[in-house]
Amino acid sequence: MHDWLILLLLVVIEVVLYIIHPFYRFVGKDMMEDLKYPLKSNTVPGWAVPVYAVLLPMMIFLLVYIRRRDVYDLHHAILGLLFSVLVTAVITESIKNAVGRPRPDFFWRCFPDGKDAYDKWGNVICHGDKSVIKEGHKSFPSGHTSGSFAGLGFLSLYLSGKVKAFDHRGHVAKLCIVFLPLLVASLVGISRVDDYWHHWQDVFAGGLLGLVVATFCYLQFFPPPYQADGWGPYAYFQVLEESLVSTQATNVENQQDATAEEVQMANQEEERSDNVGMHLACNASSTLEDMESGKR
Repeated sequence: MHDWLILLLLVVIEVVLYIIHPFYRFVGKDMMEDLKYPLKSNTVPGWAVPVYAVLLPMMIFLLVYIRRRDVYDLHHAILGLLFSVLVTAVITESIKNAVGRPRPDFFWRCFPDGKDAYDKWGNVICHGDKSVIKEGHKSFPSGHTSGSFAGLGFLSLYLSGKVKAFDHRGHVAKLCIVFLPLLVASLVGISRVDDYWHHWQDVFAGGLLGLVVATFCYLQFFPPPYQADGWGPYAYFQVLEESLVSTQATNVENQQDATAEEVQMANQEEERSDNVGMHLACNASSTLEDMESGKR
């Protein structure tokens, strides 16, 4: 429950960070030479990132659940994925606002008519759309790339554990399954440079950030994929261990009860034997007394 509440808190923080204005960094005329790339639309739109980085992995988690019926695996996979994506989003948006790096197409965001203007200090005086200018100061790091690697990187680690990619048997097909999500995330990052929405440093930093956070979040719920138990979550093995301990305790208790019952039965048999012996002794004593009385 605490984990899910923290997820809601991360959503609120992300919304707040998205609304506030970034740092408007000084942009001089001589800096505009690298910021005059054309203003293009996104090859990968923003709404597509949650679809392939969150919903697609969840569908794969559900398929695994249908096959294995392990509710711990399903719950922790979804929880870890959401943590990976939201933590990455909060970190990315925080750095974007703090750095305020202009995008490669900043000139056309600032001066949509192509007529540039500067103040007495040489800083730009933008007359474009305010929302477009605001977005133009959020180049570093790439949110598309960090979100892609956060979601698809987590999926890659999940699949590597499920297919036992590191079982030392040399099945290259397993590695192809593992690398496929990372390839998709890499292509998304490349598209951000091709669209002139990001510098290559933004994409590299975003990919590294998303992959690192995905790894940390995955290891919170699952063992490393190269371990023998890398195919299941920690919670599953914990419940399994508790079940085995409980079973062993029950068996010991049953054995103790059985031993106590055997001892009790042995005591009862011993008491019966003693009673029979005493009865026979009494009968023999009575017979001797009768014989002695007859002699007299």
